[in-house]
Amino acid sequence: MLTRDPAHSFSQPGLVLPTPSFQDQIHELAKTLPPPRKQNTACDACRARKVKCYRLPGQDKHCLSKNYPCTHYVQQATSEKKRNGAARRPRGISTSSSNSSSSSGHSPVENGIFSWSRSAWGAPLGSRVGSHAAHLFRTSTPNLLFNLFAPPDNGNADSIFSFTPHRSRSSSYAAWGEMASKLEDEGFRAEFALDLVEVYFQIVHTRLPLLNPAQFRTRLNLHAGGHRPILGSKQEDPLHPALIATILAWGAKFSEHSLLVADRRRNNGHSLLAKALIDRCRELAESTKVHRLPLVDHVVISLLIEPLQCQDPAAETGFHGFWLGCGIRNLLGLQINHKSVMADIKDPDIRGTMIFAWWMACLADAFAAFYYRRKPMLDDDDYDIDFYTADQDPAQSSTREQLEGYYNAAHALARISREIARQLWRPQTDAEGIPLESAIKYTRELVEWREAHLSKVGVPANLAADWDFVSAVSACASDAQYHVMWISLFNALDEYGIRDDSLSPNEVQDVKQKVFEEALHASLRVSALAGVLTSNGYLKLDTAVMHVSIIQAGTFLARLGRPEVHNCIEGLQQYSYAYEETRDKANQIQRDYDQALLKGPSFHEMNSALPRVQQPCTF
Repeated sequence: MLTRDPAHSFSQPGLVLPTPSFQDQIHELAKTLPPPRKQNTACDACRARKVKCYRLPGQDKHCLSKNYPCTHYVQQATSEKKRNGAARRPRGISTSSSNSSSSSGHSPVENGIFSWSRSAWGAPLGSRVGSHAAHLFRTSTPNLLFNLFAPPDNGNADSIFSFTPHRSRSSSYAAWGEMASKLEDEGFRAEFALDLVEVYFQIVHTRLPLLNPAQFRTRLNLHAGGHRPILGSKQEDPLHPALIATILAWGAKFSEHSLLVADRRRNNGHSLLAKALIDRCRELAESTKVHRLPLVDHVVISLLIEPLQCQDPAAETGFHGFWLGCGIRNLLGLQINHKSVMADIKDPDIRGTMIFAWWMACLADAFAAFYYRRKPMLDDDDYDIDFYTADQDPAQSSTREQLEGYYNAAHALARISREIARQLWRPQTDAEGIPLESAIKYTRELVEWREAHLSKVGVPANLAADWDFVSAVSACASDAQYHVMWISLFNALDEYGIRDDSLSPNEVQDVKQKVFEEALHASLRVSALAGVLTSNGYLKLDTAVMHVSIIQAGTFLARLGRPEVHNCIEGLQQYSYAYEETRDKANQIQRDYDQALLKGPSFHEMNSALPRVQQPCTF
């Protein structure tokens, strides 16, 4: 399993150097300029509160007297930025001081791993979210939990900054069920948080291995029973607060903790606490500039937030690709798209994380662009890195070959998806239709991909195999990923039509017939897969991997009036345990199916391709 990164000098031909007399004039002018601004040596806490940071006789410094850490990360980051500002193409963003960077022997990417407190923010948290919030985020995990688990108070259930900590909170927890008031107790908060962390590693991490579980647990530095963490002689760097918040939000999405069960029972099967944690982790990520600064932490946080959210693109809080885009920009900022940069990362754990993060973002960008009719952020020539794992142990060669085969297949399919997405994004396509030669090319490429890859990465013929959760869901997701391409292509042809500049109606009809037959087979295939996963209860635990395939297959079958649609409807209903918007999708598909039974199938440009009878698909 995957786990987890010199300035250039050049001369310009023909450049005329200034004469000595001109240099003398510049030197004399420099003498007349005002003296440089006195350096601010205040620590981060005093700087945020705009107080002087010095020790009076017989007294502690202001920060120490208030029990604030006396750190100088902002000053160090500013100095580092000035020193490295002349680099033409930096090989990464270092988040440590220059001394630690030079002495560690690691690449800048490695020095930046999970070091949120030393990030080059350019301004302390206090200047953005208030001094109270800044203090909470710079201190212990228990203080962070106090705010993350704050009740839906002050008319704002989502904000992490809205609660006033000086009054009792017990009466404000009622909206989250009868057990939520236990979150008033620090010991219960710690136990609850640890439970959510374990749910994350049991369910989410198996599909999105972006963290080192042992390292995360150690650096979380949280103990159950209300006991404060015991600090050793060498304290680990604290985890990024937005990373902690994101992990807890993921855990709440799938956890069956008695508190969350009571919350769902009170709120029609949905957890308001889980929804609030999602909003709060997103708000915390924004306040700590996850979307702006290219750091390894910020790559991981961005890529974990995107599938955590509502996946309905029409919803206000739905999928809009913002955090996926942030993750890609952070990866490009760290230059992970360069093979030479990846090769410089000596730590195999960090290298593994960055490899997985890159391919996760690259594939998601391509497929999402096709599904949601966007222009992909990445082009084929934007990267030159190969797929390789962090573990080079020869004993793991079979696992390596299996993973490499999967990623090669997924990447080949993503390139087809990216190509179609670019075509659909063009205004000319919207106005005139998809060129016939392009439609023929897409069908040929999809058939070639199926012949080369599907048998290796899809669901085998023997569905009775004794699979575990990860094997079953991974194979079904790969299989459905291919088949939904045909359904999406059918939908695109139905919406835009085919533009035939050579006036060949027979060819146009042949393409329509081919795409319809493949889309029908694909929808029946996805319906069967959804039935298998639903019967095992697996869709209740899916991390937004199968939802697009099931929704598109269900909608297609419903519009045809096919009874196989019920597998998709039942699957989406099970999916709604974690993604409540899928229940609305299931209801809409049921309405489309009822309408088709009354009035028959109804499409647009592809109506001519519909035969009178369609045969069911068998494995």
